[in-house]
Amino acid sequence: MDQTVSAAEANRSFSQILRDVRAGQSYLITSHGKPVARIIPCRGKDAAREEARAALFQRLAAQPAIDVGPWRRDDLYEP
Repeated sequence: MDQTVSAAEANRSFSQILRDVRAGQSYLITSHGKPVARIIPCRGKDAAREEARAALFQRLAAQPAIDVGPWRRDDLYEP
C-alpha cells in the first residue's frame, strides 16, 4: 500500500523516503492534493520486462513459420 506524501514533504525527507523504498515501502506523491508521481522499489532486473520477454518468446515458439516464397524489396511497398 502506498503511503501518501505531499511533494513538499517528499522534498524535505527524500533521503528517508529512499531508505523506506529500499526496504519495500512505496509512496504516492501529491501536489495540491492530486497524485502526480509514485516512488516504488525496483524489482530486480526489471521483472516486468523479463516477464514480457518470456511471454513473447513463448508465443513466437508456438507460432508456425510461414513460407511466403521469394520477394523483392519493392514488393514491400504498395503501388
